[in-house]
Amino acid sequence: MAKQFRIKLIKSTSGASQRQKDGIRCLGLRKLQSENVVNDSPAMRGQIYKVQHLLSVTVEGAAKATKTKKSAEKA
Repeated sequence: MAKQFRIKLIKSTSGASQRQKDGIRCLGLRKLQSENVVNDSPAMRGQIYKVQHLLSVTVEGAAKATKTKKSAEKA
């Protein structure tokens, strides 16, 4: 099974640049607290990297699901 990322929009796009808003849309997120699962690819990693300050990212599909540093700080 391929590795996937579960992404969740945790901060508003109000005040973000139009490019960041477009990146959020391309990741399949529309409203605050919306979630989506995306496949791991260089393109998706790049999009996530550009808006990482607005997201919570969790790795799925590996042997054991782990949380990223940002998600672990909140828990």
